[in-house]
Amino acid sequence: MTRSAAKSPVDASAAPARRGRPRKASEAGLADTRDLILDAAEDLFSKHGFYGVTIREVAREAGVDTALIHYYFTAKRGLFDAVFLRRAEVWNNERVDAINRYASENAGSMTLEGLLEAFLRPPFQWSLKGGPGWKHYSALVAQTNANPAFGGETMARYFDPAIHRLIELIRQVLPGAREVDLYWAYHNLSGALTLTLGETGRLDRLSNGLCRSGDLETASDYMVRFAAAGFRAVCTPSEA
Repeated sequence: MTRSAAKSPVDASAAPARRGRPRKASEAGLADTRDLILDAAEDLFSKHGFYGVTIREVAREAGVDTALIHYYFTAKRGLFDAVFLRRAEVWNNERVDAINRYASENAGSMTLEGLLEAFLRPPFQWSLKGGPGWKHYSALVAQTNANPAFGGETMARYFDPAIHRLIELIRQVLPGAREVDLYWAYHNLSGALTLTLGETGRLDRLSNGLCRSGDLETASDYMVRFAAAGFRAVCTPSEA
């Protein structure tokens, strides 16, 4: 986990985001050089996908030689995985901490709304206040979640532990729910979450400007209520 990814959303938003081409590698230390490469790759992957980006393009954007990228990451898939892991650790650690804290403070009185709000708050807050890098990452997660080639394996590797913990706690709120219903309910939440964080502008056009895909505060509130109602609707107690 790098220092740039681990800053809090408030800290990250305090400093203005850098514009234009990143600094050359010769002007920074080795750790900064690695971050420059990751930042450039994250930006490009989020816009063009894994298959639409070359190592040469990442090197040009980062202002480094392609040999440095091979030195740090071996191949393009290694670079992609490093990009994905860097913020996934922050995002998912905060989500697990938040739902565990909520469960501890509300033992015996948890609600779906409270649990889902705790789980969803970190990704929304990072996307709102974490700077352009977190916007790129949210778009990258949205792409990866829908990628049939390697999306399922990548999401499983980095996101499943946090999701299993959420489902474990939802079972306590809905003790009669069937396993199959819990996983289908989460599947629908996952799709809504990644599409929303992708901020594609689709909602703006569909609603003729009535709703804005960039209004993540409102989106978060709607998602908590919608997901809670969805879990209740499909996770009915199993028949004896």
